[in-house]
Amino acid sequence: MARKRLSLGLDSSTQSLSAIVIDINTAEKCFEHSLDYRADTRLNGFGIGEDYILPPREEGEAEQPPLMYLASLDALFADMQAAGVALADIVAINTSGQQHGHVYLNRNAANGLSNLQKSESHTSDLKMLLADVFSYPTAPIWMTANTVAQTNHVRETVGGKAEMINLSGSDAPLRFTGTVVRRVAEQDSEHYATTVKIQLISSFIPAVLTGNTNVPIDYGNGCGMSLMNYRSKAWDSALLAATADGLTGGTEALLSKLPALTRPDSIVGNLAAYYVEKYGFAERCAVIAGSGDNPQAKVPVAGDLLSLGTSFVNMVSTDGDTLDPEGFANAMYDGINRPFMFGCRTNGAMVWDAVRNHYGLSKEEYAPAEAALAQVAPGQFMTFWQPKTESFPVSGAFDLIRSVGQPILAEDYTGIIETSLAAVYTYSAVFTKQTQAPLFVTGGATDSPEIMRRVAGIWNRPTLPVEKGGAALGAAVAGVKALHDAENEPFDIETFSASVLKRGEPIQPNPEDVKAYHGKGKYLERFREKYEHIMANF
Repeated sequence: MARKRLSLGLDSSTQSLSAIVIDINTAEKCFEHSLDYRADTRLNGFGIGEDYILPPREEGEAEQPPLMYLASLDALFADMQAAGVALADIVAINTSGQQHGHVYLNRNAANGLSNLQKSESHTSDLKMLLADVFSYPTAPIWMTANTVAQTNHVRETVGGKAEMINLSGSDAPLRFTGTVVRRVAEQDSEHYATTVKIQLISSFIPAVLTGNTNVPIDYGNGCGMSLMNYRSKAWDSALLAATADGLTGGTEALLSKLPALTRPDSIVGNLAAYYVEKYGFAERCAVIAGSGDNPQAKVPVAGDLLSLGTSFVNMVSTDGDTLDPEGFANAMYDGINRPFMFGCRTNGAMVWDAVRNHYGLSKEEYAPAEAALAQVAPGQFMTFWQPKTESFPVSGAFDLIRSVGQPILAEDYTGIIETSLAAVYTYSAVFTKQTQAPLFVTGGATDSPEIMRRVAGIWNRPTLPVEKGGAALGAAVAGVKALHDAENEPFDIETFSASVLKRGEPIQPNPEDVKAYHGKGKYLERFREKYEHIMANF
């Protein structure tokens, strides 16, 4: 019998630390667990509010306590031990971290983390052992939005929007790490000056697991910093110079604070003695570089993936050269180094829920809405509603607008679904290859035959529903690949992923639906005209 080997995927997200364990030999999930930072009594004493961030000192600030990340690791491993998980059989640990979030480490960090490599360290806990390693006491996260001046400065200094996109693959979104670092340096120059290393959350966790402050940052999450050249996968001199302009030490100082860059599926070390002694992990357990939550979520699907959740996320596989010239989408690499474009529409299924609620249906009351959809042929009605400011494409919020139709459930619900999907399709067209390869779709909407019918018609390609995977699962799968690569063993990640993340039956586009959506004067063309008219007035 083959020796049991397990891969552990960790996802350090905004609200929780989650774990999924996969049996490498059978491609089966054998353990899942998640700790909520507010609900767990071991983690809810760090001062975060209902929105999971520390009380902001000004509008747009969004930060979390890094000690909470450390406490969550100890709590999670203790729970796994108590649950009887065979920790000694875990041969790889791979990480996902909320993209763009980062920590600032001081000169104590190298010694503090290296102490985790000593067996006697296990008598304490991580938050005590590493309490004094941070030069800036908090961790800015992806929700940060107080960097307008900094993003404008970087964009203008490198030559404008087109050059910003050409260099970094994105148009300097407010939340991206580099411009947040610039703001921290401008506001707290002393903290910046005492910073020796800046680690993304996704690389900080592997640094803590290995006891090494110099763990590299992966290419995939490096894309979310506005500091890395997308095509060369190296720190970009122009982006660094623009970000460091006027800061203490200039470009040279900023570059010295950044770790090296590496593939997300490379092995960066072995688990430190602290975890071996305290929890019973194997001494030779490999730690993988890790990546951001979006790159890791893409790992189990090689093709295009549309996630229909609270927000809609469209991940489109590319050749590594294709970018979005409008700057609405962001160029990335997934957790096994495959290029893709990432577009996120804020007003997703939450607005569908709101429309149903408008007609007296509860959030989970789907049957009447499904029946209403079945009454209406595709491509007839348009309902526009953006309760939140939108990023894909960028536009303001506005209340419900009916372009055609009467205020009845069938027409409003059909309209909001089709306009939401049309927005994702239309603004992804510039970086999406026309193909008959399946469009993978995940999220609760995959349970609706009428919604999936409309997805197939709008994209004009087969749609293939897949189970919800998540970043922890993707990290675990990428960890399996990393091990096989290190051992020069062949590995079919598609077959493995299909076993771990189950697929449904493909749904073929109905030719009549395709005709209703596509062509001159048809639904998609009319949608774009009306939507852009609305956006121009809000």
